[in-house]
Formats: sequence, structure tokens, C-alpha cells
Amino acid sequence: MRFQLTDDQRALRAGVRELLTARFGRERLRAAMDAAETPELDRGLWRELGTAGFFSLRLPEAAGGVGLGLPEAVLAFEEAGRVLLPGPLIATHLAAGVVPGAATGETVVTVVDGGGVVEWLGAADVVRGDAAGAVPMRSADPLTPLHRVAGPDSGDRTDVLLTSLLSAAEQLGTAARVCELAAQHARTREQFGRPIGAFQAVQQLCAGILVRVELARAAVYAAAVTADPADIAAARLLADEAAVRGARDCLQVHGGMGFTWESDVHLHLKRAWVRARRPGSVTECEEVLAETLLSEAR
Repeated sequence: MRFQLTDDQRALRAGVRELLTARFGRERLRAAMDAAETPELDRGLWRELGTAGFFSLRLPEAAGGVGLGLPEAVLAFEEAGRVLLPGPLIATHLAAGVVPGAATGETVVTVVDGGGVVEWLGAADVVRGDAAGAVPMRSADPLTPLHRVAGPDSGDRTDVLLTSLLSAAEQLGTAARVCELAAQHARTREQFGRPIGAFQAVQQLCAGILVRVELARAAVYAAAVTADPADIAAARLLADEAAVRGARDCLQVHGGMGFTWESDVHLHLKRAWVRARRPGSVTECEEVLAETLLSEAR
């Protein structure tokens, strides 16, 4: 079976990319990095996302939403992952229609995840779950402030599945972006009078990044169509690997330059690390797949 995006889905993806590139391009990313000691959520951008329908994408039109489905949400979150858009995007998206103001971007929502961690607690108007006694913790990603809490997670299984799938979509966006960065650097950086992309070792790194991206893309898009827990688990595993390993291999392609503060590659790796520990992590996904395989075998 072939899965092809419709013209409307392509237009949606292009529109989201245009919006995010204009409102959170590289200059805005670097400006946010300069203020990373105390990262603040851009409320103006948050409301603009709400106006554009980012948070209300899956709400029925009768409820004031856009009336689209999970595949379209995956495309939007993939674009958010490409530009490293900060903020509790998934929590606010999932709260649309439940928390007043979430759909329009007037209310910022965050959630206590399965590991007792809260992203962007200080910026949130509403916290879903018990965040009592929250303690700031060091975050690998300078643009994602974290707090650790002792309380349980929100406990909504549907939200956990959707969080896992949309996190996979963001990871896919990061994986695709580092693939582009690696290929671009391999074409333009020269050593011994030749582009480094002419060397087999670099070619193999770039090819490996691309293969993992396309495998993850097929899995994430398929899981968005089926919404099956096993498909989501497989998509999350592949997307996490594509993002984390892809960013690490992209660093190798860049050499020492990739580790400098001025490079964007390390930012993608750090964000991928943080996303990878959200609900639906490697162990949880492996358990879901193992249970599915065992039940089919029986």
C-alpha cells in the first residue's frame, strides 16, 4: 500500500513551515539561546500559533477547531521539530477543548509526565497532574527548562499514546533537519582540495542518517493513520533513534565545528535527548511491542 500526502496535507505542511520559519527562524533561535539562562516563552508567538489553528487542529469545527485529524497534527509537529520550536506544544495541543484558552494559545498548558518531570513549569498557566514540591533540574537542552516532581503523572492512557506519537513527529523533524545539515556541510566543506562528501566514510554517515529518517517517516506516518499502540511504539523507537543517532552522526560529519556553541547541530541533539525521555520511552515501547508479538504468537 502506498501512502501519499494529499494536496491539502502538503499545503498544510508548507503553511506551517512558512509560519515557523518566519516567526522562529535561525535568528530567533540564536536570540533565544543568548537568553537561555532564563528561557521565557514567547506569548505572542504562542497566541499566533493558536490563531493559526496549531493547537486546535484536531478539534471539530463545531467546537471552534480546524476539524482535521491525527495525520495532519503529525505533519505540523514535524515542522515544529525542524525549527526546534520551544514550549509545551504537545501538552497545550492535547488540552485544546479541555482547558479553556488552550486552543487559542491564550493558556499555556504543561503536564507531569510518567517520569515525574515537568517541561516549562514556570511558564504554564495550567499544570495537568500533581506538580507539588517541584524542584528545578538541570536540562540537557538549554531551551527546555525542567522540574522534577514526586507526584504521579496525569494517568490518561490516550494522552500518553498521543504524546508518544507527537513526540515521534518532532523527533522526525529534527532527524530530517540534521540530515539536511550533514549533506549541506559534506558538499561545501573541503579537505585536501575536495569536498568531504567525496570521502567514503562521510558518505556512509550521511547515507545512514537518510535511511533512518525515511524508515522513521514511514513508521510515524503509518502510526498517524492507524493510531494503533504497537504502531505508535514502533514509530517512537525509530524516530528517537533517527533523531539522536542522526544528530550524533551529523556532529561527526561537522567534525570539531559541530561541537561549537555557534553550531545548531548540538541543539538538535540536546532537544532529541530531552524528547526521548518523555512518556513512551524506549523501555515502554519495547514492552508494548513485546506484548503484541507474544499475543500474536499465542
